[in-house]
Amino acid sequence: MDITYTKCGDYYIPNIALSYTTHYHIGKYGRMRRTFLQEHRPIQYSDLVLM
Repeated sequence: MDITYTKCGDYYIPNIALSYTTHYHIGKYGRMRRTFLQEHRPIQYSDLVLM
């Protein structure tokens, strides 16, 4: 695996990209759960988003 780098100032940053992205359809109840977590459990919501 050959990694390329980009120079940004004095630092070299690796050019990393995801090999694939998948979009999921979460449905009505998934959207309701997401809204509930955003409004009432912001820490739990941010933990799930960052995973």
